[in-house]
Amino acid sequence: MAILPSSYDGPVSIAVIGGTGLRELPGFTQVASLNVSTPWGEPSSPITILHHQCKHNDKTVAVAFLSRHGLHHQIAPHEVPARANIAALRSIGVRSIIAFSAVGSLQEAIKPRDFVVPDQIIDRTKGVRPWTYFEGGVVAHVPFGDPFDEGMAKVVRECGHSLEGDGVVLHDRGTIVCMEGPQFSTRAESNMYRAWGGSVINMSVLPEAKLAREAEIAYQMICMSTDYDCWHDSADVTVEMVMGNMKSNAANARRFVTAVLDALAADEHADLVNAKHLAGSIKFGVSTSHNNWSPEAKKKLEWLFPGYF
Repeated sequence: MAILPSSYDGPVSIAVIGGTGLRELPGFTQVASLNVSTPWGEPSSPITILHHQCKHNDKTVAVAFLSRHGLHHQIAPHEVPARANIAALRSIGVRSIIAFSAVGSLQEAIKPRDFVVPDQIIDRTKGVRPWTYFEGGVVAHVPFGDPFDEGMAKVVRECGHSLEGDGVVLHDRGTIVCMEGPQFSTRAESNMYRAWGGSVINMSVLPEAKLAREAEIAYQMICMSTDYDCWHDSADVTVEMVMGNMKSNAANARRFVTAVLDALAADEHADLVNAKHLAGSIKFGVSTSHNNWSPEAKKKLEWLFPGYF
């Protein structure tokens, strides 16, 4: 394998967070591999910079890719260094994220290999995962009523529906339950989530989405159903089942993500990709006067938001 440059000078506003398979998107060229150190530690993997020649305007666009569970899928859900991941991406200029995740289906209508664009989250993590940048001497409260970015979601839905003739089945909305893991649900839990109105379940969307909001990054997850959760009488969830459906649907997943990145490269989406609608929003949530921040908190947050406060 060729050794990639460890620096990158060009602008990169958009990132994909997902599994290592997404690094092999057709038409993408790896141009750099960045090792970014943050005040919250090292991210899950090096950040790979990919170049893509967009179909509709022939523009070369840079995309950052980060593997949530590590290059060899060695990081468990509760061990993912989400704060470092989001901070590292923001530090290189990223202001929008498409996050990809395998999920279990909680509804009969969402079949294995279907895609879902979630618009709500139910948090069933257990406080094990660090979930905020604002602690240790500075307090902020951040609105999270709509946990995903509707502007990004609209583009994702349009792209998904444009691929329906190629085998992509898309569900426009849904509530994603985020559980702790790494074990799967009990049957009682699975049926409870269904009664709550859950659509799909995973172990990855939180605190990723919360931290992206704090970092003023537009964030949208694309979910691919790999199984019916254990509520269904078809079969219990197994790793073999999950990986089998992921492998079988990999081509659709790559086409879907590529179409989204193509669409977001259009000039009309420049403000969305650069999250202009979120810029400055965190200032309204900070409750602690800047003069009263602890030195440690000030150092960390000034790294994340240089020149901001």
